[in-house]
Amino acid sequence: MPRIRPTTRKALLTLHLVTSLGWLGTDLVLLTLGIAVQRGADPAVVYPVTALIGTVLFAPLSVLVWLIGVASSLLTPWGLLRHRWVLVKLVLTTVMVGLVLFLLTPNLRHAGAVGAALPARDRADLVIAPAVSTSLMIIATVLSTYKPWGRRRTAAATVAGRGRATARP
Repeated sequence: MPRIRPTTRKALLTLHLVTSLGWLGTDLVLLTLGIAVQRGADPAVVYPVTALIGTVLFAPLSVLVWLIGVASSLLTPWGLLRHRWVLVKLVLTTVMVGLVLFLLTPNLRHAGAVGAALPARDRADLVIAPAVSTSLMIIATVLSTYKPWGRRRTAAATVAGRGRATARP
């Protein structure tokens, strides 16, 4: 594992936090706009805005969060596959990025193009998706804060094996 300086590690952590908060904030804006349409706001006005936010902010931020998170885990002692909480965050974030890029963003663009002609079922999807995404982001935040479950068995065995190998004269 490459070692990085503490200032570089802190810079990566800060960048990860800022992009994650941006992703969460954008998610909450999309949720708010989706709820606004459900409560009577004009979809011809709201949906083009959601399409713009999804394309310009949401999709790029999701990719940045994933890239910076992977880089941070690879360059710090946490590792990418050493701890269960990191692995769960990686899986959650990877699934969310895939859904954002291949499902939500195209749906937002479609909604922006058709506006008020968007069927009611599709309108509900534009509320449900950001609500689920926000919930998953909160779970990822809790995992980062509490770091539950400890090391994976293979990672713990590898670390223990290294410790024994270096302890011998």
